[in-house]
Amino acid sequence: MTSKPNRITRRSPEPRKGLVQRSAPFLPPGSEIRQAFIYQTAPHFLLFIIVYLTGLSIFWVKYRCVAVAEDAIYVLESAKLSGGGKPQRLLGTLPRHTQLGPVSKRWAQVTILGERGWVHQRFHDQVAAADQEGGFTR
Repeated sequence: MTSKPNRITRRSPEPRKGLVQRSAPFLPPGSEIRQAFIYQTAPHFLLFIIVYLTGLSIFWVKYRCVAVAEDAIYVLESAKLSGGGKPQRLLGTLPRHTQLGPVSKRWAQVTILGERGWVHQRFHDQVAAADQEGGFTR
């Protein structure tokens, strides 16, 4: 009888190539990005939902890109009109052993650099892989 491999034992998913290429210039030379994802912040979840559904009040939402390397987690500020896909500058660095998740549902809440934000489910595999490589399990 064959059983399906669980999420922990499967190979980590590859990060989106474009996001990796646009994030790399803000990291130390030689850093290999293992995972990358985008999250959005807003003063209140309702405001975040309004922006997501209508695009109104976009100026209150901040977009962040997270690039996870072997040595650290890098948080980058991204252009608002890019939806987070075009990092502009390094905001901060976290120790590699920082837990980012767990994530679930369509929009998972995370706290990074003291900011509350939301990660869309298309990036949940990246967050889970980063936590797994950092030594955290579900």
